Amino acid sequence: MKNPKITPPLRWVGGKQRLLPALLPLLTGTGRLIEPFVGAGSVFLNASQRDIVINDLNRDLVAMYEMLRDAPSDYIDGARTLFTDSMHSQHAYLDARCKFNGSTDLRERAVLFLYLNKFNFNGLFRMNRSGEYNVPYGHPKTLPAFPDAQLQAMAERLKSATILHGDFRVPMAMAATGDVVYCDPPYADATPGARSFVGYTSTGFTINDQIDLVTLARDACARGATVVLSNHDTNWVRDLYAGMELHSVDVRRSIAANATRRTQAGELIAVLRPPSPKLNEDDGLPN
Repeated sequence: MKNPKITPPLRWVGGKQRLLPALLPLLTGTGRLIEPFVGAGSVFLNASQRDIVINDLNRDLVAMYEMLRDAPSDYIDGARTLFTDSMHSQHAYLDARCKFNGSTDLRERAVLFLYLNKFNFNGLFRMNRSGEYNVPYGHPKTLPAFPDAQLQAMAERLKSATILHGDFRVPMAMAATGDVVYCDPPYADATPGARSFVGYTSTGFTINDQIDLVTLARDACARGATVVLSNHDTNWVRDLYAGMELHSVDVRRSIAANATRRTQAGELIAVLRPPSPKLNEDDGLPN
């Protein structure tokens, strides 16, 4: 397939833009697209389903999506004011980060969220155990471009979206016949001792969460939904996804500080398809 046309406005560790050519053809379903771990939104932006349900445990990410759906002009105009030469310094960044951590106003945090993402180190979103955002300044050589077109495209796609904030188990339980569910959880460790990045929230993502997700995926498939999961391609993950349709792909990593150290990483796409309806022997029609 051709390269997807819509790119998300955010930089994101584990973003799926490079995986889309392999992923999108597998997202077949006549119902809703449900994303329990929406992240930067590469998938829903480019998927064919009209009705979408997106969820994330990151409250500030969800607040940005809610503002883009409910008040896109206000959000875009507010965020644009931060992309100026006066904000292009470590001092300005640290001041904005302090303001972000000290604010309880979700709208204010959502506007700062985009600025911090574009000016920080490699697009990380990392929270410490106290729930404070602690990513350092990225020292961009030039003023980062304001992603106006990407924000407008995302706002258009979100017009009729159902946006949830919380645990992945809630949207997983919503999946029904005809829906397609794409699960992009924080990945299991690629190798023993090499911890995968799971710091998108202060709570992390455990082995038990990985196991629960697979159980819920199988339950959703039994209800008639197609479920697609992505993860590191390891023996442990292959055992966890036993019985699923498996596809191996290589994707370039983008988190290393030194670009020359960003290597190809094996990823696994697993698919659960609901069984085809049985034909009625008398009339040849599905039961």
